[in-house]
Order: sequence, then C-alpha cells, then structure tokens
Amino acid sequence: MDYIRSNYFSRVPDFLALAKPRVMSLAIFTAVVGMMTAPGSINITMAIFAIIAIAVGAGAAGALNMWYDADIDAMMSRTANRPIPSGRLSSREALLFGLISAALSIVLLAITTNLFAALLLMITILFYSVIYTMWLKFLTPHNIVIGGAAGALPPLIGCAAVTGSVTIEGLILFMIIFLWTPPHFWALALYKFREYENANIPMMPIVAGRQSTQRQVFVYSLALGPVGMMPWMIGSASFFYGIFAAIIGSIFIWHTWKVLTVNPNDPSFGNEKKLFVYSIRYLFWIFGALLIDSIISSLV
Repeated sequence: MDYIRSNYFSRVPDFLALAKPRVMSLAIFTAVVGMMTAPGSINITMAIFAIIAIAVGAGAAGALNMWYDADIDAMMSRTANRPIPSGRLSSREALLFGLISAALSIVLLAITTNLFAALLLMITILFYSVIYTMWLKFLTPHNIVIGGAAGALPPLIGCAAVTGSVTIEGLILFMIIFLWTPPHFWALALYKFREYENANIPMMPIVAGRQSTQRQVFVYSLALGPVGMMPWMIGSASFFYGIFAAIIGSIFIWHTWKVLTVNPNDPSFGNEKKLFVYSIRYLFWIFGALLIDSIISSLV
C-alpha cells in the first residue's frame, strides 16, 4: 500500500504536465481579465470557483490533446519528453484524466455561475481536443487560424461567468487572441518547419512556403494592432491603456515587418525567433495592461 501511494504521488507532476501548465496559466489569466472587464459584478466565491473550473477545463483539453498526439509528440524535440511519449504515463491514464477533468470542470462552472458559461467551456474543450486536435490539424494549413478560436475563448467564458451572455468587451478580448494566434504559431513553424514536416502536419510554411507565411504573419499583425486598442475605443479602458496598446502593437508590427523583409534564404531564422518571443510578451502585456487599468478604474 505504501508503495502504491508513493508511486501515485511521484507521478503527480506528470499528470500536471498533461494539463499543459503554461497554456492553463494563460487561460486563467485571460479569463480573469474577461471577468474584470465585463459589465457587471460577481462575488468573490463564485469568481474563484469559476477560475478553478476554467483552469481544470483548460487542463482537460491539454490532456486530451496529448493523449491523441502522443505519436506525433515523440517525433518532435519540443514535445518528445512529454509524459506519454516518454513512457511516464500510459495513454489510458491520460485519456481518463482528460475526460474526468472535462466533466468536472463543466459541471462546476454550471453550478457556481451559469449554464451559458458552462456551455462555452464545453465548446472550448470539444473544439480544441476533437475538432482541432483530431481533424483540423491534419486537414488544412489554416489549422492554427480556425483552431485558435478555442484558445481565444477563455476571456469570453470569464465574461460570460459574470454576465451570462456574450458582450462586446468579451468579443474584443476573443479577437485579440484570435488574431494573435497565427503570427505567434507561424513564427514558431517557420523555424521548426522540418519537425512539423516530419510529423506530417500541414503547417503554413510547409504548404504555402516561407514567403507566403511571412506575408500572412504581417497581415495578421496589421489587424491585431487596432483590435488591441479597441477596449479604449469603446470606452471600457482608459486613454493610457490605448496609448500603451498602440505602442506595443506597433512593435509587434515592426517585428513582423522584419520577418517579411528578411532574406528568404537566411538559414538562421533569427527574426522569426525574435517575433515568437515578443508575441508571448505582447499577449501578457496587453492583458496585463487591461487588468491593471480595470483595477485602477474600480478604485477611482
């Protein structure tokens, strides 16, 4: 019995890894911003349970994704050490963990907030773990664009937990992440294209080529810039937020311009790597600025 208990607890980090902690933390962060910027209010107890439910739901989607993609993960250096391809957890354990977590998260959100928020969470889990993971990823080079909708839903769920509906504030946060996703992931795919090619995943650089992908990355950044400023434009964020969003959005466009104008035969992919790193910072900064702006406005 002691051995079984010890073996179980020793694998807790592996089960946590199944939940993709970085992705989960992003879902939590953006959902909190969705709650804070939503018109209306929610009591602290409901808010805490809603955040827990969204976190568990995001973890469930991550676990189901790892379960299905275990053979692909084994082929790529970035993912080869994940719990299933490394042999630390079995596929069956990952599947059960994902399904149970998904069910618990949906029920918890329905009980503690409202059915509409729970429905959005269920759609998010199904969209990411079934439509994107099992179908879109292998069907089209636009897999990231369409599948990115799942990653963009957490702030909308956070907003719905407060309001019980879809609001313009939530939709803007959704659009920020939706437009951010292609430049972020295509920047990675540009310098990791050989690994995606070996795994038979039709990412944009493989199907359309490097230059076409660079152009599309630039176009998405041009759309993202003004959308990032929209919370200020509709009056839900301050002028100071609007200035900050304009600055970091312009820097994002500058990075994508550097990618667009790079020598197509450059083997270093230095500009693509810089864009990938900056894109992570951009998303943290834009949502962090919204959170700080919301807190300040509630105090004055």
